[in-house]
Amino acid sequence: MKRIVLSLLLLLGALTAQADKGTELKELPIEYNTLTPEEEYVILRKGTERPFGASYEEFQSQGAGTYVCRQCNAPLYTTDSKFDSHCGWPSFDDEIPGAVKHVPDADGQRVEIVCANCGGHLGHVFVGEHMTPKNTRHCVNYTSIKFIPTEK
Repeated sequence: MKRIVLSLLLLLGALTAQADKGTELKELPIEYNTLTPEEEYVILRKGTERPFGASYEEFQSQGAGTYVCRQCNAPLYTTDSKFDSHCGWPSFDDEIPGAVKHVPDADGQRVEIVCANCGGHLGHVFVGEHMTPKNTRHCVNYTSIKFIPTEK
């Protein structure tokens, strides 16, 4: 009896595998942008660039647009959520829904933020500082993002 049940299970498995072949989803490779050594350090190795670095000023004076992941170009933040926290890094009080994952940081004290699409390190999120009505600050490495202006 055990042999018959085992044979039927094997036959059912083979038929299911054969039926699934026609509906198989093929994963497409994700194309990532080429990163500089500094970008790799921040995005892939969870590093942090120094505050008020060379790129900081350009982030302060941009018009309307979207900030995207430097590694995969996924939209992350809009200029509507950007504010100047005077911390030396770009700050946002909200992300584009579903674009950013919040994960416990290795230090056990902070919450790391990563791109939901590629997992690239963005920075950290802080709650309770009372800098905006949303009471949230995404402290983002400027090396992790790039700005795409809204077309006029």
